[in-house]
Amino acid sequence: MSSTTRPAAGMHHPPHPGEVLRGLYLEPENLKIGLVAKAIGVSRTSLSQFVNGHTRLSLDMALRLAGAFRTSPEVWLSLQHQHDLWRARKGKSRPVVRPLIGRKAAAG
Repeated sequence: MSSTTRPAAGMHHPPHPGEVLRGLYLEPENLKIGLVAKAIGVSRTSLSQFVNGHTRLSLDMALRLAGAFRTSPEVWLSLQHQHDLWRARKGKSRPVVRPLIGRKAAAG
């Protein structure tokens, strides 16, 4: 496999975006889950599950977080994408795929 399809040896585990939210905004600003949830219009349970890494980031949540913390939705979505991709690459049940182009494909 090429280096574009497999992570480099020792690549760190990208954090869940909820962990980033906690580390960059909630803890440094001493913001409580309930206060933030109310401010962005979601339930405390929903935000808590996200911050603790139990749920994935939705498009709606990305928009809400971007508005509340003066970032862009793309920042939050990129964090989720990096986290998901790392997990998929480290997963035990990676699909076996035959290349469709290139030298190995022609020989197959």
